[in-house]
Amino acid sequence: MLKTQLTTEQLYEKLKNIKLGGQVCVYSLRKCEELVPIINEINELKEEKNAVILAHSYISPEIIYGVSDFVGDSYKLSRDALTTKATTIVFVAVRFMGETAKILNPEKEVLIPAKLDGCSLADSIDPETVQELRRQYPGYTFICYINTTAHVKALCDITVTSANVYKVVEKVPNDKIYFLPDKFMGQNLKNYADRHGIKKDIKYYSGTCYVHEDYDIEDILKVRLEYPDAKIVSHPECNTKVIDHSDFVGSTEQMLKFMRETPSKQFLMLTECGLSARLQSEFSDKQLVGSCTLCKYMKSNSLQDILRALKDPLPKDRVVLDEQTRLKAFKTIEAMFKYAES
Repeated sequence: MLKTQLTTEQLYEKLKNIKLGGQVCVYSLRKCEELVPIINEINELKEEKNAVILAHSYISPEIIYGVSDFVGDSYKLSRDALTTKATTIVFVAVRFMGETAKILNPEKEVLIPAKLDGCSLADSIDPETVQELRRQYPGYTFICYINTTAHVKALCDITVTSANVYKVVEKVPNDKIYFLPDKFMGQNLKNYADRHGIKKDIKYYSGTCYVHEDYDIEDILKVRLEYPDAKIVSHPECNTKVIDHSDFVGSTEQMLKFMRETPSKQFLMLTECGLSARLQSEFSDKQLVGSCTLCKYMKSNSLQDILRALKDPLPKDRVVLDEQTRLKAFKTIEAMFKYAES
């Protein structure tokens, strides 16, 4: 449902509890007053242009609570992209996510307004490397994380997300799996299979997300001492030591669900700061302890660039895929839905 005129007070009510990253995500009534005119202009333009805004949970809070129509992780937004009747999708995230929306919605215009639309993880692997790996490992089912480009997806067999990777790998009939590009998720996947008696030969690539790579066991040990009742919640892109010492591991949507439903009041959240902002806004009775890390790519999205992309998109804003690549990539996402929802 598209938003109409938002008041300063309504925006402030959503943002007032958020305090992250120094002054990056801190909202006074005056700051909200400055943001409201551009938010309302964006929302009016959405109606005029039959556009919809999809925002990842790592995006700045004023975007999430001001102009977004759908918010979530890669998996949820992939499904949301399928449901919209809008003719234009503005994907406020990074390019690989916009490409996923284009793969699923070839007839729609997809725009990425980010100044920096890359991703350290997606950029860690290219199609030539995948082709070489397939030559090295014949007979393996190649499973790629959704954090990859459309051209990489097109060379793989199945796409997965952090929400469904374990389930999909378990259900794939082949006992030889090559997972790419995240080495930590690959290691965690292998450990999960070993613990659950899933007999598969799992190999993985060496890419990492620079945000999740930064977390270490020391972050957890310090919080355990200072806040013994706090629950440690982490993303599967973290290293195996962090995962082994966490109380809950899951995608961003799964992490939010856990924090919403558990009676605990204190949490250390080992993922990008955007999710911490959502917790502060939506669960005011919960307390964050420790710190989080900002993603420069996700945070390069701004209200100003969303407005510009809606008014007069630049060539770089548009997601364009050749049909052969799109169809091949689409088959890997179809396979994900098949295994994840069976």
